[in-house]
Amino acid sequence: MKIQKSSEDYLEAMLMLREKHGYIRSVDIAGQLGVTKPSVSYATKRLRENGYITMDADGLIGLTDKGMEIAARMYERHKLLTQLLIGLGVSPETAREDACKIEHDLSVETFDAIREHARRYSQANVE
Repeated sequence: MKIQKSSEDYLEAMLMLREKHGYIRSVDIAGQLGVTKPSVSYATKRLRENGYITMDADGLIGLTDKGMEIAARMYERHKLLTQLLIGLGVSPETAREDACKIEHDLSVETFDAIREHARRYSQANVE
């Protein structure tokens, strides 16, 4: 499933907003991503046309199963990579920014290995 990095960012931001507020609005996406409302309108139009999101009559946005799959994958990558970088001594702000850059380019194999390493490391520290 090939999707542009910017679309992944939009879907991830939508999931984060839904978790935070219980709903997704274009104006909140603009604030979350630091982009203009017209940019959000253009992106949501593309995402809707490609079946990643829905939009109701009130302008509230919903993630389709296809959109949720991508959003959840990116959000998991972002959270784990952020935690990893903070654990290495990177400041939280820099860790979040760098995780956002890294999350798009890692292969599934590499991310799975990082996730497994983090799981083993956290279990070892509990025992």
